[in-house]
Amino acid sequence: MSAPASKPHEIVERTLELSTADGCVVIADEHSTANLRWAGNALTTNGVTRGRTLTVIATVDGGRGTASGVVSRSAVTADELEPLVRAAEAAARAAGPAEDAQPLVTGTPAAPDFTEAPAETSSAVFTDFAPALGEAFARARAGGRELYGFANHELVSTYLGTSTGLRLRHDQPSGTLELNAKSPDRSRSAWAGRSTRDFKDVDPAELDAELAVRLGWAQRRVDLPAGRYETLLPPTAVADLLIYQLWSASGRDAAEGRTVFSRPGGGTRVGERLSELPLTLRSDPDEPGLECPPFVIAHSSGGDQSVFDNGLPSPATEWISAGVLNRLTTTRHSASLTGLPVAPAIGNLILDGGDDRSLEEMVAGTERGLLLTCLWYIREVDPATLLLTGLTRDGVYLVENGEVTGAVNNFRFNESPVGLLGRATEAGRTEKTLPREWSDWFTRAAMPALRVPEFNMSSVSQGV
Repeated sequence: MSAPASKPHEIVERTLELSTADGCVVIADEHSTANLRWAGNALTTNGVTRGRTLTVIATVDGGRGTASGVVSRSAVTADELEPLVRAAEAAARAAGPAEDAQPLVTGTPAAPDFTEAPAETSSAVFTDFAPALGEAFARARAGGRELYGFANHELVSTYLGTSTGLRLRHDQPSGTLELNAKSPDRSRSAWAGRSTRDFKDVDPAELDAELAVRLGWAQRRVDLPAGRYETLLPPTAVADLLIYQLWSASGRDAAEGRTVFSRPGGGTRVGERLSELPLTLRSDPDEPGLECPPFVIAHSSGGDQSVFDNGLPSPATEWISAGVLNRLTTTRHSASLTGLPVAPAIGNLILDGGDDRSLEEMVAGTERGLLLTCLWYIREVDPATLLLTGLTRDGVYLVENGEVTGAVNNFRFNESPVGLLGRATEAGRTEKTLPREWSDWFTRAAMPALRVPEFNMSSVSQGV
């Protein structure tokens, strides 16, 4: 019978002791989740899970350069540590030299909480939220609405140790709430979502009231053809588009002429103006309410991520500064190839610099246009222009003379987020939002609504 698993910091230390490679990085992720699901104004399921994933990165210095080997496994016991370490070392010795090889990041004093127990979530995170949700069910039932959706909370404690002395730890809470309201005949649907760290700042009654208004708008139906329309993009839609832009902002790919950020004739577009509005797109590990790891946690190499950069500090970064492209994502290796500054990817994204106006105020200032709810099924069409396609979902509304006058059919769109930033004529108040399309991978965002003339609704979609 296997020996019981030890505490996370002990697992990291024992794994480093077992290593015979020239270098070693160990990442222990302790994760727990709690969730609620509901349908037709009634809770259906709830649950709590816990688990551990251990990643071992071995580096071997050879005559032709440094190679790396990476092995990750879940539910690792103490008896399984040595086979895991040997597997990573074997993978490194079998691999050729790693293109992204760099010296491992050197150590600093150990994080003061490195030896403490991992943080854990539980059903207690919903102590106040669940009763409020029940009250929202009652109001929805009385108002002739059916509520569907889920709430999920995850807590990941990451312990990172290296043979060069790093001992770092980060606790990452992530919560999402998605609420969908439908008319009893299912002909009308509206969606709202929120991102949260602890479910103390989300109010089901507020979301239900918002959805009730949208279902009311949809009582009048207007069919519109495909075409270009002045469009108000809410913060969730702006987040989905700009997250994809961030994922496409590889400094190396741009320098090699493969992306929208490549300069014709060579080099990158860093320093070019992308928007006439004074918009700043930034990431900051210490952003209140959107906190994320302040150092690199890389379980594998690829794109602009390198296992050799584990533990490298991730300082606040302005990707676009007052409308001008300022940074592209780089590792230490790709920075050395391109001459760009080192700029690791960071786990949140904020767009600010707009006016202090709510989405409702922007609607009131619209003569004729469309108001979207959210986007989904976003896919890339052309990396050279970052042309994206996707669908609108759960409510597209017609605005006339400052008022919403009805719901229109859904559309397929074809647009580039870079092009949208260049054409946007108004940005509203920045607020925390949940990117609906990417909520499984990226939840920490704050965006304003954007007014975009001539938004390309390329065809009509029959989806609800």
